[in-house]
Amino acid sequence: MRDFIEISIPNKPEYVSVVRLTTSAIASRMGFNIEEIEDIKVAISEIFTNIINNSEKYEVKNQNVEFEIYGDCLNIIFKNPGKGFSHKEMSSENELGLFIVESLMDKVELIENGENIKLMMTKKLGVG
Repeated sequence: MRDFIEISIPNKPEYVSVVRLTTSAIASRMGFNIEEIEDIKVAISEIFTNIINNSEKYEVKNQNVEFEIYGDCLNIIFKNPGKGFSHKEMSSENELGLFIVESLMDKVELIENGENIKLMMTKKLGVG
């Protein structure tokens, strides 16, 4: 069984805190400890830095974020973070950000379909 939450925010730095606070509340309710919650929040900040830096280039006005809440894990999904964006085009700074995200989360999947990408981060409860 899963709960599902979806939010859409403008691609502006001042709204990143909305996603971070939402995530913190969800993770806390699930039973993640403070360190795990901070890791998730840092991962979100890294993803949004990349999205915001590329939003003008790819004409993306809003960012949709989905939360899939299971008993033992949390999936955070960023949909359409860049029209036409390709993983192959990543700058070294963006690659470093993705490396940081991968080190903080249990699983990171980047799914490209030609016109957009979906990035899913998973944090498992009680791991690590």
